[in-house]
Amino acid sequence: MLCEADAIRMADYENFAERLNQIAEELDDAAFDRLREAVAEGEVERPRSDKTLMQARRSIVKASLLLRSIKE
Repeated sequence: MLCEADAIRMADYENFAERLNQIAEELDDAAFDRLREAVAEGEVERPRSDKTLMQARRSIVKASLLLRSIKE
């Protein structure tokens, strides 16, 4: 059974997770923009920045999932 303080903490974790998901979406947008720019510039290989952005996105999504897995 959760006490009031635990419930507040869980809500905080959920809030953090949601904010991280929003950041992940922003990184998706940034990566897509970078790919679009690369195509417009005639590049034929995936930009290094796209790979790095996707790595950061995956890490952020993992952090969000970890926060949501906390059961106090």
